[in-house]
Amino acid sequence: MPEKQDKEATALREPPYLVVTVPCYNEEAVLGETSEVLAAKLEELIKAGQVTAESSVLFIDDGSQDATWSIIERLHEANPIRFHGAKLAHNKGHQNALLAGLTLAYQNGEDVVVSMDADLQDDPNAIDEMVRDYREGVEIAYGVRDNRDADTAFKRGTAHMFYKALSAMDTDIIPDHADFRLMSRKALAALLNFREENLFLRGIVPSIGMEHAEVHYKRGERHAGESKYPLHKMVSFAVEGITSFSTKPLTMITGLGIVSVIIGLIMLIYTVASVGMGHAVAGWGSMMVSLWLIGGFILLALGVIGEYIAKIYQEVKHRPRFIIETTI
Repeated sequence: MPEKQDKEATALREPPYLVVTVPCYNEEAVLGETSEVLAAKLEELIKAGQVTAESSVLFIDDGSQDATWSIIERLHEANPIRFHGAKLAHNKGHQNALLAGLTLAYQNGEDVVVSMDADLQDDPNAIDEMVRDYREGVEIAYGVRDNRDADTAFKRGTAHMFYKALSAMDTDIIPDHADFRLMSRKALAALLNFREENLFLRGIVPSIGMEHAEVHYKRGERHAGESKYPLHKMVSFAVEGITSFSTKPLTMITGLGIVSVIIGLIMLIYTVASVGMGHAVAGWGSMMVSLWLIGGFILLALGVIGEYIAKIYQEVKHRPRFIIETTI
C-alpha cells in the first residue's frame, strides 16, 4: 500500500464539501440517534475548518416497510441544509442502495463521500482521520475495524474464513473492511465506470487503485434495531463476493473431476481384485461409495457453473441497478 504523502512537503487540499451517505432499510429504531450523532460530527468538523459548512448527511431509503422515510422527511424539514434523502422505488439491497447514494453525491458535485451503515457500529470519529488523509492527498480512506469484540465467536470465525477464502481466490480485498470508507470525487468517477449488475463494492473499490490509506477503529455494538445480515444473507454475500471476482471455482471443478477419475480408477482396480478373489459382494459397497462421490462432485460442479450462468443472465439484461422514486 502506498505510504501517505509527507505532511510537511505537501500542501493540504482545501476543506472539502463532504456528504455522509447512509443506506437505510427498516431503520426507524436507530435513525433518531444516528442523525444526532452525525449532525454533531459534521458541526465539529465544520468548526475545526476540516469541511465546508454545506456538508451534509444523505439517507438512502432502500424500500423500507416501516417509518424510515417519514423520519428522513422530518429530519430534512427540521434542518434542510444538513439532512437530505432519497427513496428507492423498490428494495434493491444494501450494495445497490449504497451505489445510489454515491451516484447522487457525484452528480450533486460533492468533493468527498463517506459511506457508512445506519446502526452506528462504524465509529463516526474515524471520519476525522479520513478527512485529514484526503486533505493530505489520499483518494480513498478505508475504515478497518481493529477488533471483533462485538461479534459472536461464530461470526468472528466465519468472517476470518470469508476473507481468507477471498484472498485464496485472488480477490483484491481489505480484511476487516466493510463499506465504511471515504472516496474522493476522482475515485467516485472511476467507480461509476464499473457497470456490472452484481455489485460487491468491497472488491470493486480496492481494484480502482489510487492513493489510499487505512483508518483503524473500534467497531461498536448496534445502537438499536436488528441486524439486516442474518446467516443466510451473509452466506449469499460471501458467494456473491467470490463469484464476482474470481474464476477459480470453475478451475477447481477441473481439479475435482481429475480427483474423481483417479478415485474411479482405484475403485475399478479394487473391484477387479475383489471379483478375482471371490469377494464380489464386497464390491457392492465400493461401487455405491463411488457413485455417491461422483454424483456429489457432479452436483457441486453444476451448482458452481449455475452461479456463473445466473450472473451472465443478470448482466446481459442491463436492467437499472436502482430506481429513485423521490429525493429531498
